[in-house]
Amino acid sequence: MSQETTNYESLDEETLFLVSQTFKALGDPTRIKILHLLCDKELSVNAIAETLHLNQSNVSHQLRFLKNLRLVKYRREGKTIFYSHDDEHVIKILKQSIEHASHH
Repeated sequence: MSQETTNYESLDEETLFLVSQTFKALGDPTRIKILHLLCDKELSVNAIAETLHLNQSNVSHQLRFLKNLRLVKYRREGKTIFYSHDDEHVIKILKQSIEHASHH
């Protein structure tokens, strides 16, 4: 059996699902913009919406998707919720993908 076949067979359904969901998350331009913003700092929903010129509802929806995948985390300060990235591996993939695309 080749190494490639062995690696494929070792992927369980949960791992396959999580990997596909991660790429689904990175397949959306709005989510890419949000994750890119959160690479180096935490921001409130309002700050993300203002920076990206998006409505707060859309940003909240995208953040919920990212939070469910554990790609972002949040903390509450009074009535304000601040988001930051929660997966250094995915941030590395994102940064490498941006770098790759920039070299064309």
